Amino acid sequence: MSTPSSRPIRFFHQGEIRHVAGLAPTTTVLQYLREHASGCSGTKEGCAEGDCGACTVLVGELRKDGKLALRNVNACTQFLPTLDGQALITVEDLGSAAVPNPVQQAMIDCHGSQCGFCTPGFVISMQSIYERHCEAGTRPSRQQLADDLAGNLCRCTGYRPIIDAGQRMFEAPPQRLDLAPATRALAELQADAPLHYAAPNPAFAGREDHFHAPRSLATFAALRQAKPDARVLAGATDIGLWVNKQFRDVGELIYIGAVDELRDIRREDLDGKPGLWIGAAASLEQAWAALTEAAPPLRELWLRFASPPVRHAGTLGGNIANGSPIGDGAPALIALGADIVLRRGAAQRRMRLQDFYLDYMKNALRSGEFVEALHLPLPDLQQTRLRAYKISKRYDSDISAVCAVLSLRLDAAGLVSEVRFVFGGMAAIVKRAAGAEAAVLGQPWNEAAMSAAAVALGQDFKPMSDLRASAAYRMKVAQNLLKRFWLETREQAPLAASATSVWRAISLQGSAP
Repeated sequence: MSTPSSRPIRFFHQGEIRHVAGLAPTTTVLQYLREHASGCSGTKEGCAEGDCGACTVLVGELRKDGKLALRNVNACTQFLPTLDGQALITVEDLGSAAVPNPVQQAMIDCHGSQCGFCTPGFVISMQSIYERHCEAGTRPSRQQLADDLAGNLCRCTGYRPIIDAGQRMFEAPPQRLDLAPATRALAELQADAPLHYAAPNPAFAGREDHFHAPRSLATFAALRQAKPDARVLAGATDIGLWVNKQFRDVGELIYIGAVDELRDIRREDLDGKPGLWIGAAASLEQAWAALTEAAPPLRELWLRFASPPVRHAGTLGGNIANGSPIGDGAPALIALGADIVLRRGAAQRRMRLQDFYLDYMKNALRSGEFVEALHLPLPDLQQTRLRAYKISKRYDSDISAVCAVLSLRLDAAGLVSEVRFVFGGMAAIVKRAAGAEAAVLGQPWNEAAMSAAAVALGQDFKPMSDLRASAAYRMKVAQNLLKRFWLETREQAPLAASATSVWRAISLQGSAP
């Protein structure tokens, strides 16, 4: 297929449409702001891997209803061409030292800033919270604020005054962002041709790198088939680290974020049962929201899956395609019985997600093929006992040492008729514990069956030791999680959620005489 001519990246920033050309396609939004934009050094670089939130910015996208949807993302991992057709809002757009806006004033009043390095990122994330709750006419609780700010780290002030500021900012008269200019500009940018951007790569003399952003599934599929060696880019929350931290050459990029069909989330039957279709370009936040609506026991895993800025940029399809053995998406989807839908050109094929992973970082994708969607049956929680557990050194925004998503059903006689015990962090791939499942299948769901399953885990997995956990620790944790699952789902006197809540235990300790 013929390649369309290159054009500049066009996006709205600081009151006007910006035209950017000549910068490498892997230039990050953060690099653009600090090195090429004028007067935009308020956005800071901390970790350069999406963990600390110092670089947080707002990205606005025009919705189908004509309104601007805002999301806070990490500028350090976002490649600049992904801004094409969108609006960029930074801390410089919020207020001034002379006239701070309600968010900034609340941070001042509550002493929410000390060294100040993290403050711009916090203020941006808080502005996102402020806009969302003002739109809905609601006010966040302290726990909701803590969850929404999980991607912003402060190492000197501490979080109490920042949470205080999050509540105080709603006490002032409302003063929301004026999004009308950005909305008009983005309506104008919709008339642009789909982006094909080319620029010299400074690391390779004489080489020009290309970035493609098709807008239809058919065009994307044809382009992927014609360029099987090009790299598919979704949220850049992983590939961005390859560039920032590993200095890898990612070559030609085909971006799926502009393909609306791949962002679709809809109810669609699977094997004659109610099902959920999640397009490969649907954000992690939207995908997990849909999963959690269908399966509320996954909610804690959703909140602990990275941070809001990462979830707003990253995609569930990308998480699954990259196939990390410690990724938290695959255990949940495999436990729910998901299919992965693959496509090459106009040809589509599907397979059980549990069969997609072949070995460490190896999968069943063929040349020119890509992940189109994840398709899963909706669980019947009247019949299915489902739990998700994540063990990590840090509670929020950390990589799992062990992730377990456990599911079983009992028949009318009280015997286990269906079981899926899925573990991440225990092998080179996310996989089901076949021996443990066999130990309980057809048995009463009692302590003896659970104990037999725990013993069988020793044959199912030979975990490794690394910086996150030793092999012995991983095995003991996995066995303990099976016991916890039984305690929470046993027929007689199952433990209530409060009985296994770390936060409940902490509050009880705090109230002791």
